[in-house]
Amino acid sequence: MADARDDGHGAGSGAGSTARAAEADRGFLGEVRDAVSTRSALVMLGVLLLQLGFALSYMGAFHAPQPHKVPITLVAPAAVERDLVARLDALPGDPLQVTPVADRAEARARLLDRRTDAALVVDPARRTDTLLVASAGGPSATTAATEILQEVARAQDRTIVVRDLRAPSAGDSRGLSSFYLVLSWTIGGYLAASALNMAAGSKKPTLRRTLVRLAAMLPYGFVSGIGGALIVGPVLDCLPGAFWELVGIGTLVVFASGAVGVALQSVAGTVGLGLTILIFTVLGNPSSGGVYPSSLLPPFWAAIGQALPPGAGTTVVRNTVYFDGNATTGALWILGAWAFGGVAVAILAATLREKRKREPRTASAVPA
Repeated sequence: MADARDDGHGAGSGAGSTARAAEADRGFLGEVRDAVSTRSALVMLGVLLLQLGFALSYMGAFHAPQPHKVPITLVAPAAVERDLVARLDALPGDPLQVTPVADRAEARARLLDRRTDAALVVDPARRTDTLLVASAGGPSATTAATEILQEVARAQDRTIVVRDLRAPSAGDSRGLSSFYLVLSWTIGGYLAASALNMAAGSKKPTLRRTLVRLAAMLPYGFVSGIGGALIVGPVLDCLPGAFWELVGIGTLVVFASGAVGVALQSVAGTVGLGLTILIFTVLGNPSSGGVYPSSLLPPFWAAIGQALPPGAGTTVVRNTVYFDGNATTGALWILGAWAFGGVAVAILAATLREKRKREPRTASAVPA
């Protein structure tokens, strides 16, 4: 009897342990399913793709910058001009794109109008030539052109004296303040749009709510413009002067970024935020020309840079502060086009969504 009771107790204990283990296993798996749902797994996959895209884009653009058709201007007597142009155009890899002009005054004007990155003034009567640069327009392009031309000069037993006509301010020694200012504006714009979307539970907005969100981006952009201009001006003295011009540029950049964020999240919900990050941060920042100009970037990044808001914004800020607003018209049109496109897509998406919602109700109201 004792043995029977022992066997029964042992069997019951074993069955209970198995049941508790199965329950524990089901509980653990249930916790996993609750913590990592299909939706959250897809979101994690999207984040992973953005992470890898970020690494690929930045390192692809910056890992090995090579000069390609850096625009330079040449001032030389007719007797030596043709030979020198042919020699510079024949350099391996086409690092320079040479444009001869009549005199030093024209070369200087082209440099300050942002139509060239350097101007070489040749004096055959001496062994020393002059290279005019404006490093505020991008020190990396200036450095690349200077190194190439100095190497060519050494091969001819000549020397080059470099004269910087427009250097960055003391607080902007590397010439990157314009890029980082626009970076902060673009990120702030689409994050503000994302905050408006998340506050409503990530629901796709109605037309009225879309209009309210777009309208809210205007004062937000204005305040962001003032804040950025204060930081780079009176606070840090990075980009002194042009305070109200920077406020206006900042308002436009932030509104363009926010409008695109509102539009893409109106169309695609949470996925729209990922698409906005892809456009502005993954693709836009490394191709913007803030760190390396298009003449030093690989072809893909060189082609897209000035068509995206970070590149256009960096160009407008840099040329406004240092070059009296020269060569900014095209970049301003680009920013305006992105802002208008964001507004149009957001309104169109909300209008079509409301129309689709009304159609079933209208059909059900018709008597059989």
